[in-house]
Amino acid sequence: MLKEDFITKLKQSGLTGRGGAGFPTWQKWQAIQDASGNKKYIICNASEGEPFVLKDKYILENYPQELIQGIKIALSTILHSQAIIYLNSTYYQLFKTTLEKLIISSPIILFQESAGYLGGEETTLLNVIEGKRLEPRIKPPFPTESGLWGQPTLINNVETFYWVAKIAQNQYTNKRFYCIFGDANHQGTFELPNDYSLKQILKETNNYPDFPFFLQVGGGASGSIIMPNELDQPLSGAGSIIIFNKETTNILDLMKGWAEFFLRENCDQCVPCREGVYHINEILQAKLKKPSTASKATSSLLDPTLLKDILTSLAKTSFCPLGKGVAIPFTTALRKLF
Repeated sequence: MLKEDFITKLKQSGLTGRGGAGFPTWQKWQAIQDASGNKKYIICNASEGEPFVLKDKYILENYPQELIQGIKIALSTILHSQAIIYLNSTYYQLFKTTLEKLIISSPIILFQESAGYLGGEETTLLNVIEGKRLEPRIKPPFPTESGLWGQPTLINNVETFYWVAKIAQNQYTNKRFYCIFGDANHQGTFELPNDYSLKQILKETNNYPDFPFFLQVGGGASGSIIMPNELDQPLSGAGSIIIFNKETTNILDLMKGWAEFFLRENCDQCVPCREGVYHINEILQAKLKKPSTASKATSSLLDPTLLKDILTSLAKTSFCPLGKGVAIPFTTALRKLF
């Protein structure tokens, strides 16, 4: 198949990126194709550093051949290109041997990273590969224009390349992978239609709770809080659903876990995110020192107005999308659970 024909096929499929942003895949590929440069790079992002987001691991375990096939299709479509599979340290150790056998005699190399959650931000990923400081870059220019080593660079995640292989085989049926964890009857990763509502996903997987509940969707730290009366919407973001028993979940403990995660994973580049996450953590630590065990009682200890200004600043002025995303779980939790 001619390279132009496959980009057309991508466009006709309607495939969007599965890393969280949902950008049309064909547009990225076309931008790389059109970019000038004697050398172009293709990066498969397998950093997957957010809690309870494990669909890329599922694909690496069960469909490594399809993943490599998808990357090879990109290599054949984009001339003068080299591919890198960017794996977090755990995945590198687990899948190195399998992947090395599949990439023999191809312009694909493995890269072991330790960027954690920040590896999900594409320009931070570029800095890590180049041996620079762990922080995002100013955009524009975008990686499709000036990415790795200043060359045009295509960055898609594991699931996107998996579906590329399916499209080439005429086997793509507008599905995606969903991860379901927490207080679920059947935890795991499931393949279902991309346009399913949250209610349909829960019922199809036999995970619709028979107790008072709420969900966190789109990410295990940055995901939105969703209530039972909001389940008719489709799932966006990284494809994760965490089920929480509303009667037994300590909301402050949950929020404290988010704050500790973001504090640990912060790159410290911009003031709103660095200071904002620090102060959110301090506020929650102070509240949790007060004696209480019931989820409703702990909720009453927190004055939402204490966090409002910090969260607004994070959402509006953080340097990168990951910083802006910090506000999402806290803002939605304060609005719906207190």
